[in-house]
Amino acid sequence: MALLDVEGLAVELHTAKGVLGAVNGVSFSIDAGETLALVGESGCGKTMTALSVMRLIPDPPGRIARGRIRFGDDELLSKTPEEMRRIRGDRIGMVFQEPMTSLDPVFTIGRQLTETVLSHRSMREDEAVAMSIAMLRRVHIPAAERRMASYPHELSGGMRQRVMIAMALLCRPDLLIADEPTTALDVTTQAQILELMRELRAELGMAVLLITHALGVVAEMADRVAVMYAGRIVEMAPVEEIFRSPRHPYTIGLLNAIPDLARPQDRLVTIPGSVPNLLRPPPGCPFWPRCPRADKACREALPPLTNIAANHFAACWKAAA
Repeated sequence: MALLDVEGLAVELHTAKGVLGAVNGVSFSIDAGETLALVGESGCGKTMTALSVMRLIPDPPGRIARGRIRFGDDELLSKTPEEMRRIRGDRIGMVFQEPMTSLDPVFTIGRQLTETVLSHRSMREDEAVAMSIAMLRRVHIPAAERRMASYPHELSGGMRQRVMIAMALLCRPDLLIADEPTTALDVTTQAQILELMRELRAELGMAVLLITHALGVVAEMADRVAVMYAGRIVEMAPVEEIFRSPRHPYTIGLLNAIPDLARPQDRLVTIPGSVPNLLRPPPGCPFWPRCPRADKACREALPPLTNIAANHFAACWKAAA
């Protein structure tokens, strides 16, 4: 049985201009120890999907309109707020995109780490402090004892991200949700953070839901990839299969847009057009206005996510061609 099983998830945002379908019928699963990457442009629904799993959709303006989210033996959408607070940070950890908005600026790093432990584990405060220092060492923060007295603004971006990872892993969760964990970090720090996540995944045996738009990160970290567009999953396959034989025109466009360092003189390939307005999405396939292969069928009917090869799914009328 899958560790996490999301089925038919739909998230609505109620705005002054109408109801926006941020996530539309998303389904996927993650096995224990597996890394699934959710990939797509900004605004495609990746973060909303992750927040739904954590039951952190702000209401209002958002709400989970339908679907089911099963985690182990638990149906998360039927949990009370108190039950979800016990699950978050314990069985499911999350690393947010910007640590400065997630770490409390008025409390020390040590205070925030130890309170995370004490909220989920019955132990003395000195034991929680020792556990927090040990985790800071495991995420390669030097002088961990001294850093316990630091405030978030006293740390670099890479160090803050390491603290967020330490906080997410303190209670040894079964699932880590990492939302753009290397955004705004320099290339060297990005590589260090990704290597750290690989180390800890192997050591703790946890599953990872990785939210990213960087296909280089996907190639390095993921076992499977789910490509999202306009609130839907349009392709899902093992990572090697996605890079070797993409079937959806949007996935092909994303891969073609990666700069080729072997031919720096080549023009950068872009996907024409822009993402649809989710307040008034086009009929049929949401990608057809930008798709070079679109025909009458694409404009009239929404293609379902279909198994077109072994463990390879695509939502395109021409995917099997």
